[in-house]
Amino acid sequence: MSKHVLILGAGLVSQPIIDYLFKNTDFNLTVADIIEENAAKAIDNHPRGKSAALDVNNADLLGQLVAKSDLVVSLLPYTLHGIVAKHCLQADKHMVNASYVSEEMKSFDAEAREKNLLFLCEIGLDPGIDHMSAMQIIHSVQKRGGKIDEFVSVCGGLPAPEANTNPFGYKFSWSPKGVLLAGNNPAQYIDGGALKKISAQDLFHSTTPMKIDGQDFEAYPNRDSTTYEEIYELDGINLLMRGTLRYAGWHKLILALKALNLLTETAVPAGRKSYAEILADISGLDVSHLRSEVALKLKVSEDDETVNALEWLGLFDKTSIEFPATNAIDLLAEVMNEKMAYAEGERDMVALQHRFKATFSDHKEEITSTLFDYGIPNGNSSMARTVSLPLAIAVKLILDGKINLTGVQIPVDPIIYEPVLSELKTLGIEFSEEIVKS
Repeated sequence: MSKHVLILGAGLVSQPIIDYLFKNTDFNLTVADIIEENAAKAIDNHPRGKSAALDVNNADLLGQLVAKSDLVVSLLPYTLHGIVAKHCLQADKHMVNASYVSEEMKSFDAEAREKNLLFLCEIGLDPGIDHMSAMQIIHSVQKRGGKIDEFVSVCGGLPAPEANTNPFGYKFSWSPKGVLLAGNNPAQYIDGGALKKISAQDLFHSTTPMKIDGQDFEAYPNRDSTTYEEIYELDGINLLMRGTLRYAGWHKLILALKALNLLTETAVPAGRKSYAEILADISGLDVSHLRSEVALKLKVSEDDETVNALEWLGLFDKTSIEFPATNAIDLLAEVMNEKMAYAEGERDMVALQHRFKATFSDHKEEITSTLFDYGIPNGNSSMARTVSLPLAIAVKLILDGKINLTGVQIPVDPIIYEPVLSELKTLGIEFSEEIVKS
């Protein structure tokens, strides 16, 4: 009898997993979303598909949908995975998602093992493809008798080079608030074998220029990299950093937005005013000489590219419009969402690179592993493909009985990463590797 998969959420990354499972399995799919129309559109009248309207807080309906399935895919915000996991435990169903393992998810591990269930998390892009491709190289080095001395891994979702058409070098296919909030996070990593802490204030003073395949990027540390010493079996490593990748120059613009108090929750009261007046109020500047005062505050010239970028964003616009009550970061997110969206037919790009240094008994190796993946014009974005295809492949493997793990897991075991990476290659998501020996 055909297996049944419940997919919760029909948002921006859901289409590739639905298409893959219809094409490559005989599974029946139910796609549930708070707006049923989104789920129905994603299924597109497929004979093995059903759509459902679901508010995840409706415990009765969620319970019924989970009970009828063999496995549940949660594409919901990570804060809701716990609700879904409880229903899966109650109904003895496997679960997969692409989010970091929260403390709440960890707490379900023992019961999931007892019930012989697999709750596979972090099986998207970052986290996900990054884990799997890194572990494949780490295990290969260890099998060959080597020791990893340094490991730097960076990943970014960016406009493809030909779509990189604005002064920020960035475009959003969904709300930018999360990207902006990341500018307020501290970070820590291992450098020189010791813990290095970076405050939120210093995060964008700690960017590293990187050239990848001739393109200029920069990377900054991503939250807490130190936990990966244990996860990736890298005891005693000298340098270990996971970072976020952006086109060169991003840090200057984020530092400018921070300096102007635009990444705060400073209240913006309702009323009729201009963006220039709002910026002046938030930053404590004189609106009549706004451009020169902004330049002075940022310690740059008035024709500096940073000031020009703020002007391009519309922050110096003196046209009065009616604003609802909001706050600085929400307003900025709204402005960016409008000005920095992808135009029709433009491609996004995922860039991911691992850099290893390893020591063997008779030589050293520098290993570079690089992934560039591009969206399909007027089709699925690269972000959607790279987040949801690993999930899709994992669903197939689990329901075909190919992954015999239980409990709360992430994809660092070869039983998961070997077949997933192998299948991703057939879908055009493939790393190029370079090894320099000395």
